[in-house]
Amino acid sequence: MPELPEVETIRRSLAPVVRGRTIEHLEVLDPRWTMPLAPAALADVVCGRTVEALERRGKYLCFALTGEITLACHLRMTGNFLYDANPDVPYQRAVIRLDDGHELRYADVRRFGTAQLLVGEEEAERFFGARLGVEPLGDELDGPLLRELSSGRRAPVKSFLLDQRNVAGIGNIYADEALFRAGVHPLRPAGALRPGQYDSLSGAIREALEAGLKAGGATIDDFRHPDGLYGSFQDQFQVHRRGGEPCLRCGREIRKFTVGGRGTYACESCQPRPRRTVRR
Repeated sequence: MPELPEVETIRRSLAPVVRGRTIEHLEVLDPRWTMPLAPAALADVVCGRTVEALERRGKYLCFALTGEITLACHLRMTGNFLYDANPDVPYQRAVIRLDDGHELRYADVRRFGTAQLLVGEEEAERFFGARLGVEPLGDELDGPLLRELSSGRRAPVKSFLLDQRNVAGIGNIYADEALFRAGVHPLRPAGALRPGQYDSLSGAIREALEAGLKAGGATIDDFRHPDGLYGSFQDQFQVHRRGGEPCLRCGREIRKFTVGGRGTYACESCQPRPRRTVRR
């Protein structure tokens, strides 16, 4: 958290009110947000520049500023951008004041979020190119591409999906939900799916992400919209965080286990386990 739908929800909410506005002042309350760049150095570059666009790359929220400057913000687990929030909102790490008097306050309970300054289009493309794979909501992701990307991979398919260098923006929630929709067990080796399963999985990824977007994201702990409202996709989970509950499709018990150190949920009736990992 937040994953692609949550970051995109924030972007869609903020874009109309920040586009065309000039950053008048940036106050960094926690130097960890800008490390290794000093807060004053970041402020010197971004202040006085106009927001040409608010974009998203994977899980990054990107302020595209005049002069080919990008402020790439990763919210990590608990980051939120709040618009005109109460000045004493807890866990603030940065305050951005715009030229129309409105403010963005970045709050982050766990302080894992980061702000990265990228100068020039080439640097931005190198930065994202080294970290992010295909965007799953466009036309590029389909079964053949997913099969090509995972060719020869023995890692579990869930671990493959969580690696941002493969498919950008998918986290723990949407990996579980997409794999359930596709009928693919999270432990199945990524390179060992049947051709039809790659087609099903690419469609299921898009379906799960679009459902999350429609619901305004999922609020489990800290995620909020810029106006303070919560997302509701958590009310539509089919498997994630539903361990021990009956599957909505077949009625069998949903199992919780670990894949790559991440808590994972699946219905092992609808998503049969690979033979080598079947429980004795």
